[in-house]
Amino acid sequence: MNFKNLKILARKLRQKVFQSFIEKGEAHLGGSFSMIEILISIFEIFLKKNDKFILSKSHASFPLVIYLRKKGFKPKLSTHLEIDKKNGINCTTGSLGHGLPIATGMAFARKKLKKSGKIYVLISDGECQEGTTWESLLIAAKHKLNNLIILIDYNKIQALTTLEEGLPLSKLEQKIKAFNCDCINIKNGHSFKSIIKNIKKVKSKSNPTVVIFHTIKGKGIKEFENDPVWHARQLKGNEVLIGKKRLNI
Repeated sequence: MNFKNLKILARKLRQKVFQSFIEKGEAHLGGSFSMIEILISIFEIFLKKNDKFILSKSHASFPLVIYLRKKGFKPKLSTHLEIDKKNGINCTTGSLGHGLPIATGMAFARKKLKKSGKIYVLISDGECQEGTTWESLLIAAKHKLNNLIILIDYNKIQALTTLEEGLPLSKLEQKIKAFNCDCINIKNGHSFKSIIKNIKKVKSKSNPTVVIFHTIKGKGIKEFENDPVWHARQLKGNEVLIGKKRLNI
């Protein structure tokens, strides 16, 4: 495990994602950049042969698709993901609140069939306002789905506002634990050392595990960080130059 190499990989992925935003003329930059370190940690360190990964917050699909292409797969580059199992896309996602129920079903099926492998699902904090999220947690806890690992990108911004202004989501860790799930709270969701150290603690024998990553929306371009406008905005004019400078492109 080389943290320097992981940081280099994260920088290169941000560069490629940014360039793809320019080429495609569209961008979900904020949520894409907030999850880069989470994505790399899961795929580089934790994902095993029989495990599966689902990106529920699939408006931030560019980093996953570009990463998978680097690994030799050929998924379609689009704003939302369509199922393409041979290329690493395990289900269709886009409408928020769907990825976790699907992942819960997969984990439940594996339990019933006594199949090995974990299901990792990355959701947004905005999805934690969806009823399907809490229903899925209840079901996962009821059936003791310790093969389900739920990753929350907690950047505290949804669409064009903050969680606090839109629909507050305070005491998230306590809420999750109240649903009989184990919970790990990672204060710096951009620190590979902190991410890897904490996810290694996931060893529950009877409960699903939720990992909360405190992240920064738009991480990597200081001028764009923590600004709700970068949830979905086409890059124009001087913004392209600012991004290239910050990302050393």
